Amino acid sequence: MSPSPAAAGRHPIADPAPQSLCAREPHVPAERLVAEMVPPPRFQKARFETYVPDAAQPSQAQAVQVLSSFAGTLGGAHASGAGKRRWFQKKVQAPAGPRGVYLDGGYGVGKTHLLASLWHATPAEPSLKAFGTFVELTNLVGALGFQQTVATLSGHRLLCIDEFELDDPGDTVLVSTLLGKLVDAGVALAATSNTLPGKLGEGRFAAADFLREIQGLSAHFKALRIDGDDYRHRGLPEAPAPYSDEQVTKTAYATQGSSLDDFPHLLDHLAKVHPSRYGALTDDLSAVCLTGVDAVPDQSTALRLVVLADRLYDREVPVVASGLPFDRIFGEDMLKGGYRKKYFRAISRLTALARDGKRLVEGV
Repeated sequence: MSPSPAAAGRHPIADPAPQSLCAREPHVPAERLVAEMVPPPRFQKARFETYVPDAAQPSQAQAVQVLSSFAGTLGGAHASGAGKRRWFQKKVQAPAGPRGVYLDGGYGVGKTHLLASLWHATPAEPSLKAFGTFVELTNLVGALGFQQTVATLSGHRLLCIDEFELDDPGDTVLVSTLLGKLVDAGVALAATSNTLPGKLGEGRFAAADFLREIQGLSAHFKALRIDGDDYRHRGLPEAPAPYSDEQVTKTAYATQGSSLDDFPHLLDHLAKVHPSRYGALTDDLSAVCLTGVDAVPDQSTALRLVVLADRLYDREVPVVASGLPFDRIFGEDMLKGGYRKKYFRAISRLTALARDGKRLVEGV
């Protein structure tokens, strides 16, 4: 593989050469996909006590109370009576009331923090709780097959699904069917999705959309509305402007464990790696340095970049980039189309990671 423009014109530095994401082709066994269904590193320490509700948004404090109470109902024997129940024991009855919660709200109001807090607060061993994004759940079904996924998750107390997607009818029906099987097995459910920004009044219908799309499961969910502004930009300075190619390259060489890639080349490489492997693609990286960031050429490429942005954000990997700022990489047609929720989320997360990367540039 020929060196990227950034590598070819690098500033002469004695530090070890950075890695390249384009040189990585990870292979992830299905067992790892199951074992990694836990809150990502960014939310490993998330607890209800560390969530700071906005005093101007009482729905945030109310959500903490409701979820704390919900976690308390999930202890004890598995609702289905599965597992260690002996033949002479009576089947354990599921607790009265909804066996699922749906967190409805906009970007950056702390839904994932609350979902991870619920996972941590549920009194069960980690092996009896699962946490993953909607995309990760569909990838699990793809790796294990539908029936094996049902068998694998049926013994769990709780399944948390972050960023539930409603824009792909096929995947929505697949996951809804899966959740129906898990509810029958006594698994409690929790889910989040996003309300579009800038849509006056439309956000109030997000919960209705979710409950309609999951078809017969709506009775199992209690919807919680969480209002507020995007905390990732609350009281923080604007995202740093893109740097020069030389600054990005110099930072990559000065930062141990970083990667350095030309942005268009990375987009091409993502097409060769299944999105279920993007987490492994970023293993052990301390920073991602990108030169020549430009507008994403098409929707398929854009959707792959969204998944990579999610995995980088989950793992708190700073990003240092040259070229276009991240709020200009998705065209207007994309930001107004059916996948706009994903693109707004990616912009928000990449902007936060670019802000994290600023300290690396300043330290060189």
